[in-house]
Amino acid sequence: MGAELKGVAIVTGAGSGIGLAVAQRLARDGFTVVVNDLTAERAEEAAVSIRAAGGQAEAVAGDISREADVAAIAALADGLGPCTVLVNNAGYVHQARFIDLTAHDFDRMVAVHVRGTFLCTKAVLPGMLARGAGSIINMASQLGQIGGIELVHYSAAKAAIIGMTKALAREVSASGVRVNAVAPGPINTPLVQALSEDWRRAKAAELPLGHFGEPEDVAGTVSFLASADAKIYVGQTLGPNSGDVML
Repeated sequence: MGAELKGVAIVTGAGSGIGLAVAQRLARDGFTVVVNDLTAERAEEAAVSIRAAGGQAEAVAGDISREADVAAIAALADGLGPCTVLVNNAGYVHQARFIDLTAHDFDRMVAVHVRGTFLCTKAVLPGMLARGAGSIINMASQLGQIGGIELVHYSAAKAAIIGMTKALAREVSASGVRVNAVAPGPINTPLVQALSEDWRRAKAAELPLGHFGEPEDVAGTVSFLASADAKIYVGQTLGPNSGDVML
């Protein structure tokens, strides 16, 4: 599959942070972007910002861990044209020692990151396979590769996304659908800023670059994976991570 993809790109969790930067970048790349967020207000604000910059975007609220909400996201995309790119970005961070985690904490983390990625992919993959073209990009984390103190449930969910990426790539690559992951390191987003100052200071000191990245750094990686320049990238996990993981 070497042709340049255009058409519709779905970006989940695109109301702020990395998701917003990704949605804005893909709009500049020429995609019509379906902007999803948990709240309608944030989704619409993101879509307005894209349209104000000359891009095409439509907003849809929804919890990607719920099948009915995912069906609504996919239906909006279908009405705009062929969905050629899916960015499974929606997620959240919750910090707690393992001993203090509840089953609800763990289940919700898995529901949003793992179940959400599964449901959104299930919704768009049949159309991509029928057309023989598509790019699915899953947002993992470097903590899914190395783990993180007080982030066991988050690390586990992100590791599952990496495993899902590799397995699905083996199933569908020969049919023209590329599946890859991005595993950012610490990025200056509202989610990361919500973590404790002590954690952020210690983490920055560990990084070879000595500082966190910006959402636009991740958006550039997603843009590459969605492009024909990445035509032989399948099952890969790219790491814009300030050197936290070196593979």
